[in-house]
Parts: sequence; structure tokens; C-alpha cells
Amino acid sequence: MLSVTKLSKTFPGVRALSDVDFTAHAGQVHALVGENGAGKSTLIKVLTGVYRPDAGEVSYDGAPVRFATPLQAQQAGISTIYQEVNLVPLMSVARNLFLGREPRGRLGLIDFGRLHREADEALRRLGIRVDVRRPLRELGVGAQQMVALARAVAVDARVVIMDEPTSSLEPREVATLFGVIRMLRERGVAVIYVSHRMDELYEICDAVTVLRDGRVVHTGPLAGLDRLRLVSMMLGREIGEVRTEGLTKFSGSHTATAEPVLRADNLTVRHRLNDVSLALRPGEVVGLGGLLGSGRSETAKAIAGALPTDAGRVSVAGTPVRTGSTAAAIRAGISLLPEDRKAEGIVPGLSVRENIALAALPALSRFGLVDDSRIDRVVETFMKRLRIKAAGPHQKVGELSGGNQQKVLLARWLALHPKVLLLDEPTRGIDVGAKAEVQALIDELADDGLAVLLISSDTEELIEGSDRVIVLKEGVVVRELTGDDVTEDGLMRALASAPAGGHDG
Repeated sequence: MLSVTKLSKTFPGVRALSDVDFTAHAGQVHALVGENGAGKSTLIKVLTGVYRPDAGEVSYDGAPVRFATPLQAQQAGISTIYQEVNLVPLMSVARNLFLGREPRGRLGLIDFGRLHREADEALRRLGIRVDVRRPLRELGVGAQQMVALARAVAVDARVVIMDEPTSSLEPREVATLFGVIRMLRERGVAVIYVSHRMDELYEICDAVTVLRDGRVVHTGPLAGLDRLRLVSMMLGREIGEVRTEGLTKFSGSHTATAEPVLRADNLTVRHRLNDVSLALRPGEVVGLGGLLGSGRSETAKAIAGALPTDAGRVSVAGTPVRTGSTAAAIRAGISLLPEDRKAEGIVPGLSVRENIALAALPALSRFGLVDDSRIDRVVETFMKRLRIKAAGPHQKVGELSGGNQQKVLLARWLALHPKVLLLDEPTRGIDVGAKAEVQALIDELADDGLAVLLISSDTEELIEGSDRVIVLKEGVVVRELTGDDVTEDGLMRALASAPAGGHDG
């Protein structure tokens, strides 16, 4: 249905794709995997008319094509669902669903009655129940992603490309998504599925193509392909090395000092947190576990001053920090890496240099004037330390892979030399290679004496990376896992327990 032959694409200083062959067949779910920077996003953008290839041919339904714009690709029958929801937040759910093809009356005006009926029917067929008149921005990220899915299905596409579609979804929504994918497969639609989640790939995909450094290193059926073999091809490492070192790069326990550097006592936010208390010591990584909606992100935001509290106290090194003020938290040495790097983190139109220096500008200025030489030294230091892959410090951060964007955001907060680092899903949506680099960096930061709070939906990451795990349920601390109890089984038992009283840290 859709294929490329000998496809190449080069950006200044970077060979993004080199002689790539790829074919998506009708009625097949084809996984596209590889590290961040392997070329997956570039290939998708060539297929959908965002980029024009430097060499090679794109064929659609057996005939050569060259889409000049994404709209041309969409009109031809190719729909794309991006990891970062690519819709219009201020418009209603219904308008987003039928954007560009709204039902119209005799005078050419939008027939809102029909629009709302058809939008409601389209969403209900996918098991989604929301008020289609509401602005899209009022929905959670997961619900917005499901609207994007409904839109892709509604246009009767012959090829559907899904880029990390489950990164913001709850288990119930993932089950709905997989049901839709199976329906598309039965209809003869070609589905290209990009994900870093191994369980998903083996559950839903028929074939797989592995990209590494812009080249295809493997393509073929997924059934019968060992997971370790797949990971080793993505990373370019031997199977024995992956088997010995595991899939995370956490080295084990850290040496924490006795006295906590941060204390959060009885944090309460109406309907979200209830008497949450915890303590972080220099040199340790404390995991914050819980299902979606348990209050993990809210706890981090409350500590960092990004979420006003109804009650509770935060102190750093024994000094109280004014709650509800991000500026006060930053001055006290608290830095938060947010979960949603697009909405709350990076500024895509600014350069790597500008994004890294953003938070540290006051410290890097003299008498109100920006000291460019100091900024250059800081940016160069962190680009090297975090191994940020970019054409240079002046490249726009929006052009980087997800993993490198995450590193830029991390560099911004490390440039402030914090005492406490709060990491909310630091490896979400990045590949196994970039994930391993971030995990190794977290270990290194803890070994350097930083107090780290780690929030992760990846059970293996949470268990292997944390010295202790505090488990939340419905905004309440239900258990703290320490020592030999920091296991997957221990976490599952804690998650299954009933919410109880507070926790003294």
C-alpha cells in the first residue's frame, strides 16, 4: 500500500536516512522501531509530505508519488496520529473531529446539529463518551489522543500511521486503541505503528522494521523474533551484553546521607492529594509509584510550587519554602522535569542553547546584561555531559528527537545546580537507547549527592532505579517499600491495597 525505495534525507550536518527500503502492506500492522535519532520521525515525515526526500522513491497503492504537503497525503488517504496531539485546543471536540470536512447546509454554513450528532456517534463507536461541544483543551491528554484516533479513522484512510499512540493512554484506552487497530486490519488498512513498548509490539504488530542511524538493519515478521534480539538490533549491542546488563542502566543502590535535604509534610490539594508526606536525602533516588490518577504528578508539582496547596509544608535543608511559588522553589534548589515536555517544557522555536539557558539567565547575567560567554560555556558543558545529539547549539530544539529534547530540558534544570531534582516520567516516549542514557545519568546525579524523586509508569524502571518507593493511591500514601521489599511483587501488592492514612516520610 505504501513503500519507499532507496530513500535518503540529509539535514545540515546530519544524515537522517540512508538508502532506506520500507513497505507497509494492506491489512497488516507494521512496527517501526529504533532509538531516538534512528530516523523514524524523518521517515514518517517523508511519507506524509512534511519533508521531501533527497533521493529515492515513495510509492502509494502501486504508483510513484511525491506529496508536497501533509494535506495532500491526508486527502490521498494517509492519516497520521502523532505522539504529541496535533489538534486545535481552542476548538470543540466536534470541530476537531471534522476539521476541513464539516457538514454544511444549503448556504454553505456549518450544520452544527449534524456536526455534533455525527461527532458523538463517531466517538461512541470507539467507546469514547465526552461532550463533543467542549473545547478540546478541557480534556485530558489521553482523551485528546483518542479524539485524534477517532479523526484518523473517520476520514476512511487506507494507511494509518501511529507515532507512540499509547504514551498518554490509560489501560482501558489502550484496549480500545488495540480494538480499533484490529478493526482497521480487518478492513484492509495498512497500519504503521511506532512504539518503544515491547509488550505492545508483540501484542498488536505483524511485522517489524528496525532503523539504526538512519539505516534499515532488519525487516521481517515479528512472530518468532526474540525480544532480546530485537533490543540488541535497536541498540547495536550483542545479545549477551543486553542479557547481562538488563534493559535499564541503573547500577543499583546509592549511598544517602542520614539527614533529609527535602521534607514535604501533609501536602493537601482538594480532591487530589490528602496529607502526603515524604522526605528526600542527598544521594538517593526515591520512587513515587501509583496508577494514573493516583496523585504522583500532583505531588511533584505541589513540592515544586506549580500546584497551589490547601495545606502542608515544604522545606529544603530545614528552611521553609513558600508553597504555590515556582520561583521560591527554584531559589531553594528544587527543579522539576515535567511529564509533558511539549506543553510545560521545551520551547520548540528556540535553539538548543536558548532552551538550556532559559531558567539560568538571571544567574548568567551581570548587572542585568546577559553574559554570552558564560552561557556558551554552560551550554557546551551540558551538551557534552548529556551527550545531546544536535547539529550545534543553535539548532532549533523542535528539530531534535524526543530523547534529545528530554536531555535539553534536563540540562536546563541541571544548569541551576539544584539540591533536589523531581523527575516526572523522564523516559516517557523515548527509545531504549536514550532511556538507558537518562537512567545512567540519574544514577550519576545521585552519586554526586543530588536528591532525586523519580516518577515512572515503567515498573522495571521504578524498581531498578529507586532506593525506596513511596506508593500513592487516590492521593494518599498507602505504603513505603524499602530494602528487599522494593520488588515488582511488592509494588503490585501495595497498588492493590486500600487507601489508608497519611505517611510521615
